[in-house]
Amino acid sequence: MYGRIKREIEEAQKQINLYKQLVRDGSFTSKSFSSYTEILMIRISFYQHERLIHLLVTMLFALLTFGSVIITLSSPDLPVAIVSVLFLSLLVPYIIHYFHLENGVQKLYSLYDECIGLLKENHG
Repeated sequence: MYGRIKREIEEAQKQINLYKQLVRDGSFTSKSFSSYTEILMIRISFYQHERLIHLLVTMLFALLTFGSVIITLSSPDLPVAIVSVLFLSLLVPYIIHYFHLENGVQKLYSLYDECIGLLKENHG
């Protein structure tokens, strides 16, 4: 998923740079850039949904990990300790993935804001 967001960020930056170049050349078309900005917002909404789902899954694994560690500490039992390690081994990648997902979506927000600013700046 993060690879997809990374490509989306690169595409948005490319579109912004192209728009700025067209404005400098005096041959911009606000309609096409406005359409791209609308499409970007739709894609951001999909990423927001994905981010929410990953947050819920990450929180679930954090709670399960915490609970299993508490149980292991209160009554050391090998099977529960193994489950704790397994939950922890899943929690760490989920946290890393969510971190990248969150930062990618935040970057897309800033690029969307830049697109809106360019449209307002060049069209009243």
